[in-house]
Amino acid sequence: MGEVDEYQTYRLGDFTLQSGVVLQSAFIAYKTLGSPDLPAVIYPTWYSGLISDNLWLVNTPESTISPSNHFSIIPALLGNSQSSSPSNTPERRPWPTVTFYDNVRAQHRLVTEKLGITHARLVMGWSMGAAQSFQWATQFPEFMDYVVPFCGSARTSLHNRVFLEGVKNSLLAARGHSGKGVCEMGAGPSKASSLPTEQELEKLRLNDTHNPWTPQERTVGLKALARVYAGWGFSQAFYRERLYEKAPTLGFSSLEDFMVGFWETWALSKDPENMLAMLDTWACGDVSLQGEYGGDFGKAMRGVRAKTLVLPSRTDLYFPPEDSEIEVESMTPGVGELDVFPSIWGHWAGGPGQSTEDVKWLNERLKDFLTEQ
Repeated sequence: MGEVDEYQTYRLGDFTLQSGVVLQSAFIAYKTLGSPDLPAVIYPTWYSGLISDNLWLVNTPESTISPSNHFSIIPALLGNSQSSSPSNTPERRPWPTVTFYDNVRAQHRLVTEKLGITHARLVMGWSMGAAQSFQWATQFPEFMDYVVPFCGSARTSLHNRVFLEGVKNSLLAARGHSGKGVCEMGAGPSKASSLPTEQELEKLRLNDTHNPWTPQERTVGLKALARVYAGWGFSQAFYRERLYEKAPTLGFSSLEDFMVGFWETWALSKDPENMLAMLDTWACGDVSLQGEYGGDFGKAMRGVRAKTLVLPSRTDLYFPPEDSEIEVESMTPGVGELDVFPSIWGHWAGGPGQSTEDVKWLNERLKDFLTEQ
């Protein structure tokens, strides 16, 4: 394992989830950059992303956030294969619903108990990392000074859940299965109390529906997932302009070469159960499903105390700027600010670093935001 791929783990012990289910012997993976004496930045990973996939924004000389000026903490999403996940916890079947609330509670323990950090300058993230940033801002609103979510949401929209159903069912079809339906069995509950209990999970275990994936099921399912995702990750204009051929960071020879070399290569490097677990977390996203907020989204957004810069992409197909406008408008006046990536890279404008012009724009926007406060 090279230095870029190195990471550490922190043992959480028997970790009780928001559903009441106990994830036994749980652990969270993480990496730090810079000196602990510097201002802390919490930068969670995204759907399927490894810790090393976050380094493009915080570990280069031109980065606004770098090891020379900040202590960056990159915690891995539960389910990503590095933190507790179906792939490294085979005795836990079926995998329980793990919410963003659960992830941030685990991260808070890591940051405070293991790393001794009592306050962060910034929490930021792309995609599911953005959702975790919103979660931090509402779950521990006094813990940070600034929050910058990019290309993500505080609440997974209905349209986004429909997109995720397509991704999920393309994978499950390889096993002759289909999903339980939108917002059932953890796929986006209307309230936290509807998450599957230990008793309900035991019924699923007894039904023996979670046998290991065969090599053929895995290959067919992940390739199908890749081709469904391909139509959502990048915008219509990205494909119309053939950026998959023209962009220096891509340079594929044809559309099919891009589908195989980019999308299928990505998907086939993943574990199908991990992908389903993270989809479940994503679909459940809603900062109002916790404590004092009681499902009131407006109240949750008014609970944000840190100065917040919300950065959607103009052409993102599943986190559109209109949803971000609602989030900022729901915050207390003066707390939230909105700016939009002027990009045709769709969701990929916000990461993971292949759109070089968007990387420059993001770094400049971070610099302006952190210095003008």
